[in-house]
Amino acid sequence: MPEKKLPRPAGTGRKRPAAARLRLGVQLGWSALTNGYLAGFVQGKIYTGPAKSLCVPGLNCYSCPGALGACPLGALQATVGSAGYQMAFYAVGFLMAVGAVLGRFVCGFLCPFGLVQDLLYRIPLPGKKKKGKLLPGDRVLRKARYVLLVVFCLLLPMAAVDVVGQGSPWFCQYVCPSGTLLGSVPLLTANAALRSAIGPLWVWKMALMAVLLALGTLYYRPFCRYLCPLGAVYGLFNPVSLYKIRVDEAACIRCGRCRAICGFDIPVWQRPNSPECIRCGRCVEACPTGALRMGFSVHRRPTRYDLAP
Repeated sequence: MPEKKLPRPAGTGRKRPAAARLRLGVQLGWSALTNGYLAGFVQGKIYTGPAKSLCVPGLNCYSCPGALGACPLGALQATVGSAGYQMAFYAVGFLMAVGAVLGRFVCGFLCPFGLVQDLLYRIPLPGKKKKGKLLPGDRVLRKARYVLLVVFCLLLPMAAVDVVGQGSPWFCQYVCPSGTLLGSVPLLTANAALRSAIGPLWVWKMALMAVLLALGTLYYRPFCRYLCPLGAVYGLFNPVSLYKIRVDEAACIRCGRCRAICGFDIPVWQRPNSPECIRCGRCVEACPTGALRMGFSVHRRPTRYDLAP
């Protein structure tokens, strides 16, 4: 049976829809707010005031000279092996609370490095539309973020501690491209004394960052999809978080427009609250029948669509 001719949904024209402009505004505003210590960029120094003891939801590098808050993932790594565990309990509790309320909304709206990847993907490149949405080996690569979460963010920081019982942030130190781009690069640019400490580890992280940024011009958010442990944590909460996508099964015609517009190729009518979904809202705007709704849902039990893997 052929598909009915339906009005053009919002978000399919040339003009960027209002929701996308609003999302970009929130991303820019939040990044500026949480990285607003301008003196740090000028002086090449890290802000160490009282606000730095508080976590912010996204991958906001502690070493960014403008950062006014701490990354919860970095805080967890630095304290999970400590004898007192107080800060580790705070970081875990923070992640659980934010995940339970927002899920991966944080990734779509409140992560500075997510904003960087969104801007990179907008660069018009020849032949870009011919590329597949996902990297080859996507199903296997997606498991890497969980390996990084367990090994680099939990096991190694717990096992390898210093004399005072404090672990090292292994993921931040050896992998995190957000820390390299938003922390290392501006610090070394403004502080000549730090440039003398450049070594093989810095070269490795710069090379990794360059590869991920290059991939980000061709594929939508490759770091978020394959390597981000923070996104892995929030993704586990997507099916049960208060903020979610709901499908009106009676209104859905299975036209596939939601999947066609999704950067992560999610069949939204089947898996609206997939661990991959960052709540960008493009599928909601593209739906021709209004079958998708995104927002807070308190008095509602999860359906089989919510709990689909």
